[in-house]
Amino acid sequence: MTNIPIIIGFLLLIVLIFVAIAYNLLVQSRNKVKEAFSTMDVYLKKRFDLIPSLVEVVKGYAKHETDTLQEVTRMRSASQVNDLNSAINNEMKIGDALKSLLVMVENYPELKANTNFLDLQERLSKMEEEIAFSRRYYNGSVRGYNNLCQMFPWNLIASIFGFKTLPMYQVESDQERRVVDVKL
Repeated sequence: MTNIPIIIGFLLLIVLIFVAIAYNLLVQSRNKVKEAFSTMDVYLKKRFDLIPSLVEVVKGYAKHETDTLQEVTRMRSASQVNDLNSAINNEMKIGDALKSLLVMVENYPELKANTNFLDLQERLSKMEEEIAFSRRYYNGSVRGYNNLCQMFPWNLIASIFGFKTLPMYQVESDQERRVVDVKL
C-alpha cells in the first residue's frame, strides 16, 4: 500500500518526460521547416533581384512585348507577403511569368546572342536549380514535421500545444503537370 504513491509518482514522471521530449521534438521540427522556408526565401530573393536586370535587357529588344514584361514586373511587385501559403502561390506565379518571358525571347535571335542576356539567363538557370533544391529540402522538412503532428502519440502533444500541419510546396498549374511531348 505504501508503494502506490511511489508508483504513481514514477508514472507521472515518465509521462512528463515523454511530454517534454515530444514537445521539444515538435519545436525542433517546426524550426527546421522555418529554416527550410527561409533558405528557399533567400534563393527566391536572389531570383527576385535578377528580374529587373533581365527585364531591362529584354526591353531593348522587345519594345512591343510590353504585356509580358509588365506581368513579370507586376508579379515581382506583388511578391512581398508574410503568409506562407500566399508566399508559395506568389512564387509560383513569378515562375510562370518568367517562363512566359523566356518563351517570348525565342522570337528575338539577336537577344539570345546578347552577352548580357546570356549571362543573366545562365544566372537565372542556376538560381532555378537552387530554388528547386530548396523546395525539396522544404518539402522534406514539412513532411517530417507533419508526420509528427499526425502520428500517434506525437499528435496528442501537437494538438495540446497547438501545433498545426503546414503546407507542402507543390505545383498547382495543370500546365506544369502535363507530360511534355518532345518531337525530334
